[in-house]
Amino acid sequence: MSPAPAAPQQGTSKGLKANSIGFLDGLAIGLDSTAPAYSLAAVLGSVVVLVGVQAPAVLLVSFVPMFLIAGAFFYMNKADQDCGTCFAWVTRAMGPSFGWLAGWAIFVTGLLVIGSLADVSAYYLFDLVGLDGLRDSEAAVVAFAVVIIAVMTTICVIGTEASAMVQRVLVLAQVGVLLLFVVVAAIRLAIGDVPAASIDPSLSWLNPFAISSYQALLSGMLLCVFIYWGWESALNLSEESEDSARAPGLAGVLSVVILLGTYIGVAVTMVAVAGLAKVEHFANDPGLFGAVAKDVLGPFSFLIVLAIVTSGLASTQTTILPASRTSLSMATAGAFPKAFARIHPRFETPDFSTITIGVAAALWYVAASVISDNFLLDSLSALSLMIAFYYALTGIACAIYWRHELRRSLKNFLFIGVGPVVGALMLFYLLYESVLDLADPASSSGNSAVFGIGMPLAIGIFFSLLGVGFMIAWRLGPGREFFTTRHALESVPPEIALGAPASTS
Repeated sequence: MSPAPAAPQQGTSKGLKANSIGFLDGLAIGLDSTAPAYSLAAVLGSVVVLVGVQAPAVLLVSFVPMFLIAGAFFYMNKADQDCGTCFAWVTRAMGPSFGWLAGWAIFVTGLLVIGSLADVSAYYLFDLVGLDGLRDSEAAVVAFAVVIIAVMTTICVIGTEASAMVQRVLVLAQVGVLLLFVVVAAIRLAIGDVPAASIDPSLSWLNPFAISSYQALLSGMLLCVFIYWGWESALNLSEESEDSARAPGLAGVLSVVILLGTYIGVAVTMVAVAGLAKVEHFANDPGLFGAVAKDVLGPFSFLIVLAIVTSGLASTQTTILPASRTSLSMATAGAFPKAFARIHPRFETPDFSTITIGVAAALWYVAASVISDNFLLDSLSALSLMIAFYYALTGIACAIYWRHELRRSLKNFLFIGVGPVVGALMLFYLLYESVLDLADPASSSGNSAVFGIGMPLAIGIFFSLLGVGFMIAWRLGPGREFFTTRHALESVPPEIALGAPASTS
């Protein structure tokens, strides 16, 4: 008799490869997804224009809603380890329509931002190696960015372990360099080896009540709160993670905390070393880091450019993951075409959904670049609407899903009920303010308008209406069962609330 074949490695219910990454991998993915080096470089100058030396205070206040929503993600993942995260959780707590729209918002954020992140990497890679002609050629940058998207999409298809391995390297190359910048800058400030325009740092820079104008604080938050976005990518890999009920959620929360420390450390030392005038000069210009790095790191200032390059590369890859896993979850539940649920037989990854998001993002990026650089920037501005929407829905869903457990202890009431709801209300308010701000044509990159409203809001409305249209069409067609058999106001099973492991969805 021939020997019995070896049992295949057990996968998740969706066919993903279980236990393929650990806690540190999830933490690296959560950090890299935010593109911290590029994100902070892109907004810090603009925030300083608004509030001066109180820029670190704005970063601190902006952290609050993100931390509270990270808590909601932690508890929802504890109850339901589903790679669709917000889609699955909002569907359980608030019904299939809200859940579908939350999933669509995640899909759209990936579509809008992936190309721009690759664009940043392409531009600064040319700059890093001294290819100024290619750097200044829009065609060369766009072509190279498309190649980067293709490479990162391929890595995501090859396997979650490969993705995690790349992220371990890239997180050191950007967060590590930022921390090096902070340490060296602090030493130079202490010994007085800084330019004449430098300012002595003060703890008062962290006091948001020192900002005299509420509108300035609000405008700063509209810029800063969304540079924390992306940490939840670790939770989209929960079905592929070790200790899936706890580790991905903890990685998400810890990512937000590490980002806070990194952002404030860089902001304080950057403003102190460079002085207000120099930082303000780089409003909306990520070249700020390179300009100040020469005063801090000297001949090693190229490391800051390398950090921005790796920031874009890392986030290009990790932004593909949430969109692909969300569409996989939606397809498995019957809320999306079945093709998106296909799993590669060898790599055990959602190959069709991953390739689709990569191709769609590349096409959007190329089309937006052809239209104009301003249109590409306006599509990025529209991101805040989608992010605030699905984050806020998750905060509300957490309180609804855990509602029977909120009175069991003060901890439950505060951390599972009050915290997520407060975070959601803050984000809904910022969503409202973003709509008002983006409605003004002056808020668009080229002062362009569609039907009298700014281009960023027009793009946001377009994708929102497109999503509603797709949802209605799917509800009336192949997705009828999903919308008629799923009901709102489910609640966490008592045994899960008491600490029993939840089965992977």
